[in-house]
Amino acid sequence: MTEMIWQCDQVRAGQLYNRLTFDTKEEALEFVQRMQQMEPDQMFSIEAVEARQVWN
Repeated sequence: MTEMIWQCDQVRAGQLYNRLTFDTKEEALEFVQRMQQMEPDQMFSIEAVEARQVWN
């Protein structure tokens, strides 16, 4: 079984502002919901990635 993590990208004005990783999709979604309230001008994307693609 492949270990998956959830990667969340914050984009502002078309530029990558921040990239965070979370253990679960729920954690990533909670983060996005909180941030959208505080920073409505940012766009967010969440995707599942294999942990081995992030860390060697």
